[in-house]
Parts: sequence; C-alpha cells; structure tokens
Amino acid sequence: MSILMTEAAAREVQKYKETVNAGPESFLRVRLVAGGCSGHSSKLTIEKDYDDAKDSKFNYHGVDVVVDKKSELYLEGATLDFIDGLEQRGFHLDIPMAKKSCGCGSSYQF
Repeated sequence: MSILMTEAAAREVQKYKETVNAGPESFLRVRLVAGGCSGHSSKLTIEKDYDDAKDSKFNYHGVDVVVDKKSELYLEGATLDFIDGLEQRGFHLDIPMAKKSCGCGSSYQF
C-alpha cells in the first residue's frame, strides 16, 4: 500500500466532492509532478478517468484514492491529512521517502 489517508482528509474530500457536484464515480487523484523549488510537487485533483494499467486505487474511509504507478514509487508510506488550525488550513502530504522539502513544505527532493 503506497499512501494512507486520515479520516479528517477523507471528510474534506467528501465535502469538496459534494460542493462541486462530483459524481460517485469520481475519486481523489494524488500525484507528484516536476516543479517546485525542491524538484517535485504534489498535486491533488478530483477525476473520473482511471486506467488499470497505469493507476492503483485505494479506498480510505469511503473515499477512493488513485495514484499513478510512477508517483506511487515515491509515495510509499506517505500520509495525506487535513490540517484545520489557526495558522494552517488545508491538505498536508507527509512523504517519508523525501530526502528534503522546501521551506514552505510544498515541494520535495528524492
């Protein structure tokens, strides 16, 4: 299993899907893309297109999460959480395989 999702993150994804009227076939896609000051950034999107040959699908707390197989190599043991505090609010992806992160924590070096 490459990535985990907390209950808090699952609740926020469900809320967002309802807000944008995403159908039950939609899922959260988590991927790494080139860019950011440390080399790779995470990207979270709601999508419907799934390719069994290129993607892996997981279900956490009733939410389908899809990770492409290339990103999955780097996301082993990663946890997607949702932080709702005074100083920070939003999704946070903790990636243990990252050797370094930028100061803002939104890009990673492997």
